[in-house]
Amino acid sequence: MSLTPTTQLLVGLAGVTLLMTLLWLIQRLTNDAGVVDVGWSGSLGILALFYGVTLPETSPRSWLVVVLAAIWSLRLATYLFFNRVLGKPEDGRYQSLRARYGSRVQTFFFGFFLLQGLLAWMFSLPFWLAMRREGLALDWADKFGGGLWLTAFVGEAVADWQLARFRADSSNKGKTCRSGLWSVSRHPNYFCEWLHWWVYVVIAWHSPLGWTALFAPALMLFFLFKVTGLPATEAQALLSRGDDYRDYQRTTSSFFPWFPKRDARVR
Repeated sequence: MSLTPTTQLLVGLAGVTLLMTLLWLIQRLTNDAGVVDVGWSGSLGILALFYGVTLPETSPRSWLVVVLAAIWSLRLATYLFFNRVLGKPEDGRYQSLRARYGSRVQTFFFGFFLLQGLLAWMFSLPFWLAMRREGLALDWADKFGGGLWLTAFVGEAVADWQLARFRADSSNKGKTCRSGLWSVSRHPNYFCEWLHWWVYVVIAWHSPLGWTALFAPALMLFFLFKVTGLPATEAQALLSRGDDYRDYQRTTSSFFPWFPKRDARVR
């Protein structure tokens, strides 16, 4: 089944809106808004697959993008579900929102979930642009993009694994993970997430309007630094870990990996 470009985008937007509405209803039943994070990451892989199978003509490049986006999406959604949602208390960020909005929280969450769906659709546009690039054979841009994807994918997976292993040790309660990738960045998972969005910029660059894919890493960086990434995560860390996290802030790069300051102490 092939669809026109406009139809692809409209159906994709409608589908992710429906998905987020269903997840909002699940949130009402479970009192856990963390499902929105699983839905956001998972919907990107679904959108990539949808774009791939509804193209008028598929190519090795289109399937490359589908595979890269789907694997990244599946890993992140699975990690978030098992480590942040299933059998876990609601993330502190969403607990804070419940306390702030009180009786109006469900109205707020409904808008928030729909906004996450819109953002997921927007972040899927680089997939769509990359798939529609002319030329059937893979070239240096596709190969470089694949190598960049592997770096970002492995880095984010390792960072998540290192943090999960640290948290699994009850003796580390109230302490901050400072080992592995967490010794060179306070948010190596976020850095690799941001790096991942450059993959589709590289692959899509020579397609019509391919340069517009630059909005994805730019917008991701804005959200990470100004909205839901670093500010909320660090505020929650200061509440739960206090001076231990303040020391970590003084000695470790906030985002871009870099050598810790000389007075960094491994705890």
